[in-house]
This record gives sequence, structure tokens and C-alpha cells, in this order.
Amino acid sequence: MRRLVPALLALVLAATACGSEQPAAPQTEAKTLTVFAAASLTESFGALGKQFEAKNPGVTVKFSFEGSSALVQKLTQGAKADVFASADQANMDKATKGEVIDGQPSVFATNRLAIAVGKGNPKGIKGLADLAKDGLTVVVCAPQVPCGSAAKKVQQSSGVTLKPASEEQDVKSVLAKVQSGDADAGLVYVTDATSAATKVDKVDFPESAGAINNYPIAVVKGAPQAALAKQFTDFILSAEGKQELAKVGFGAP
Repeated sequence: MRRLVPALLALVLAATACGSEQPAAPQTEAKTLTVFAAASLTESFGALGKQFEAKNPGVTVKFSFEGSSALVQKLTQGAKADVFASADQANMDKATKGEVIDGQPSVFATNRLAIAVGKGNPKGIKGLADLAKDGLTVVVCAPQVPCGSAAKKVQQSSGVTLKPASEEQDVKSVLAKVQSGDADAGLVYVTDATSAATKVDKVDFPESAGAINNYPIAVVKGAPQAALAKQFTDFILSAEGKQELAKVGFGAP
């Protein structure tokens, strides 16, 4: 009997220890949200993506930043994404017509053009008309890209005709040529010039008011993460989203 007592005591202690163990916390399911967004949204959406991840443990936001027209082409050719954010209404309309958008897009911001020049503005550019002067290397976006469409509009409304050295496929490519010194000036968005303030100077011009771009966002039809996509678009449209966008100069819808 004496031999049984220690054994019974050990069993009781083991049972007590097992009973005191806390149940394991449920693991958060890992999810990836794929967002196709206009190149001009790189900095703002990058910051907002990190904020969204912090609010949704287990979620990773994967961005593809390109010209809006290129993104629409990818979507209509079957590329998988959850969210599409365009730099103009025209390309969102193309996506809607191509039946790759689920529901009604919502405008979350506006943007306008500015002139990006080298630091210190070595060519002394003061306005749009200066870009038509001889001896300047000027770059713009291609006409099918939102920033190129806006550039075309301001030229038509102002009567200023530019002779660009190149037409780039997205606004970041225009900015890169100014930063590298390959171009003296480029027509970019206010937001891009502001985001690159340590590398370029920004010259505002009044004619840009005639080509304000609306930025719409929508859930992609057949989105692998449809519910999460709706949460992300709501976040972009929220006061918190607008506050982040305003930091680099995006206007309210």
C-alpha cells in the first residue's frame, strides 16, 4: 500500500498539471491581397498597405504599380487581382466595359499636373510656356496613360504645344528621367513631385486646373479575396485613408 501512495500522488499531480494548461490560441489564417494601382499611388498606397496589414494580422498586401492603361490590359487578359485603383476615370471605364470590375467604382482622390525640374531649377522654368522653348529636353507620359491624357488636355486648353523627347508609359518613368538629368523637365503629378522633393523641384502652373484627374477604386470581379478587397477599398475611402493621401498633395474627391 505504501508503494502505491507515491504512484497515486504522481498521477494526481500530472492530471492537475494537464488541467492547468491553457488551450492554444487559434492561428491567424495567412491571406494575400493583390492590389493593381496606378504608378502615382506608389508612396501613398505603400504606406496605407502597411497600415492595413497592421489592422489585419495575417494579411499581406501585394501591390503592382504601373500605368493604369497597362493594368487594365492585364486585367482584361485574365490577370488575377483583388483591387484596381486607376489614375483616371477613362481607364476605370475601360475595365468596367471589359467586365472585370465588380460593383460600382468609387472616386477616392483627385490629382493635377506639375512640372518636375532638377534641384535648384537650373533652366529657370517658371511655367508651361517655358517647356516649349528651344534647347530644353522635356518628357511627358504617353497619351493612353492618365498623366499623358492630362498633358494633352492642358496643351489644348492653353495653346502651348510641346515637343517631348520621349513619351513614357507611366509617371514614375518621367520623374526618373528628370532625376537622372536625362531630361530638363517633365510633366508629372503634383503628388509625384512632392514625394520626390529631395531629388527634384516642383513648378506649379495654373493651366493644370483644366485637367484634374479623378482616381476611382473598385473590387475586381472574381477577386480571390473579395471580402478583404471590400475592406481595403473602404479603408482607402475612409478619413484615415484620405489623410494619408493628402500628405503628398492628393485632393479630396
